[in-house]
Amino acid sequence: MFIFNSSIGKKFIQAVSGAFLIVFLLLHGTINFFSVIDSFTGKFGAVAADGALFTAGDGLFKLGCDFMSTPVISIMVPVLALGFAVHILYGCWLTVKNVIARGGVKRYEVSSRAAADSWSSRNMFVLGILIIGFICFHLFHFWAKMQLLEFFPSLGEAENNPYLLLMTTFSSWWVLALYIIWFVALWFHLTHGFWSMFQTVGWDGQTWFKRVKVLGVIVATLICLIFVAVAVNAFIQANFLIVL
Repeated sequence: MFIFNSSIGKKFIQAVSGAFLIVFLLLHGTINFFSVIDSFTGKFGAVAADGALFTAGDGLFKLGCDFMSTPVISIMVPVLALGFAVHILYGCWLTVKNVIARGGVKRYEVSSRAAADSWSSRNMFVLGILIIGFICFHLFHFWAKMQLLEFFPSLGEAENNPYLLLMTTFSSWWVLALYIIWFVALWFHLTHGFWSMFQTVGWDGQTWFKRVKVLGVIVATLICLIFVAVAVNAFIQANFLIVL
């Protein structure tokens, strides 16, 4: 089949799976940013004792986490995992093919006049590996203690207080520093991946290419600033405002 057998088809799959993950990052970041809003409204840490979903009085962040626990969203978890797997596997496959075609370890490449001078485009594979490692780190801190235990209650009781989990994770400065490094790597990966995604589907004209590159920087910066704000706010809450 053309889409699986040709390099263009593989890049198209990479672009579509990347677009899916960008949408997820925007949704995930928005829900996490509710914790920052809660800090200004006095609702940070507001969690009802009954543990029920969508309880009156819960903070925005808790309500957002409740939304992520609804059956419809839970069904999307395997789809999300598949999207990550496809993006990672095809990224590795494209890198290997490029290395073989170019006779050495050069870079993950999409033919483009901009790629020749882009640091992120030359290091997409390395950035991807770094991001994958931190995703595992992140899943251990949050997903394994919330959603995983909801799927497998026999393993233990899921954490019902996302504020506590957030503060416990980011209470250490070195964890905060590692996450910020991850967000920076994600920024570089997204800035290249965004315009590369549009180029793959044919939006690479002289006028649109420049606009898409600027839009990519804006989207990547917005996503990363949201996550940095969440992490820094949790660190401040845990170390200076709330006693764990």
